[in-house]
Amino acid sequence: MFPLLETTVPTFVLVWYLLIAVLWIGFFFLEGFDFGVAMLLPILGKNDKERRVMVNTIGPTWDGNEVWLITAGGAMFAAFPGWYATLFSGLYLPLLLVLVGLILRGVAFEYRSKHHTSRYRNMLDWFAIVGSFLPSLVLGVGFANFIIGMPNDGLLFDGSFWGLFSPFALLGGVLFLALFVQHGSAFLALKTSGTMHERAKAFGTKVGWVAVALLAVFVVWQNLAYPATSEFGDFTVLTWAVGIISVAALAASVVLVTKERDGWAFIATGLSIVTLFVGIFLKMYGNLGFAQDTSVPVGDRLNMLTAASSETTLQIMSVAAVVFVPLVLGYQAWSYWVFRKRLSTKSIPEDKLASMAA
Repeated sequence: MFPLLETTVPTFVLVWYLLIAVLWIGFFFLEGFDFGVAMLLPILGKNDKERRVMVNTIGPTWDGNEVWLITAGGAMFAAFPGWYATLFSGLYLPLLLVLVGLILRGVAFEYRSKHHTSRYRNMLDWFAIVGSFLPSLVLGVGFANFIIGMPNDGLLFDGSFWGLFSPFALLGGVLFLALFVQHGSAFLALKTSGTMHERAKAFGTKVGWVAVALLAVFVVWQNLAYPATSEFGDFTVLTWAVGIISVAALAASVVLVTKERDGWAFIATGLSIVTLFVGIFLKMYGNLGFAQDTSVPVGDRLNMLTAASSETTLQIMSVAAVVFVPLVLGYQAWSYWVFRKRLSTKSIPEDKLASMAA
């Protein structure tokens, strides 16, 4: 048991909360640059060949990156069924929008090369753009609401769809868009050469400072208006610390891009995302992102104690996680190593379908 102020949290409940946080952070780190690359298609891709280069940089790994989201959802379902049930029933429409976006992305990436006409490919490119924009925006608004505290009647969500769009929540949505676009431009600068590399570097330098400003406002607003303190613990010092690191890392990435330190620039944007979400999950610790009525006993409210599965269930899940998580991480690391080389338009062969049609 881990004592935190007046409330104690069972060991395996704490372990699975941390594991779910790691899964979500891994998803945003990996899928963040996927989203960014796709949203940059109409901006950096001036012709079909350049857009093919951009898609090819994420082609071998985008579906593996999405598995982190599926695994995070599955872990929430198994470890905290009360949390999962409340979110997926109360926030049905926002989560449906995320699902529609992910479906559009999948269709775009899988079928883009199946037809030679530019009209068909342009349509699928817009599928990828919209399919990346929607999840980024919705998840940004959603996690900002977790910081605020989702309204509930004690055990069930009782807010409205339009009530989710407060000024801070909208800032979260815009921030996620800018942050992922910056992450994507850093990834493109790392993974491409020639004209595409220069274009990604130039754009990343411009959008990067916008993202830095948005992130700074978000971090200050979060810590002043919604401090990370509850009967489960006081993490305000930690959330300020990781928030400052997040802003500094994002600013460093912009500087590093201009100095042709592409690898370090990408690591810096990744560090910014990781530390941002560490701060968010510190704020959500114990209360799982729901508003709490402290006049009601902890055991009668929706939190990590009442939403968790039994200790036996969590123990069995922990054994499975110890076995399979290292295997999954090893395989994904290997796939990135295999596809580590830079791409350019010179590496794209002539389109056989288009030449046959001509």
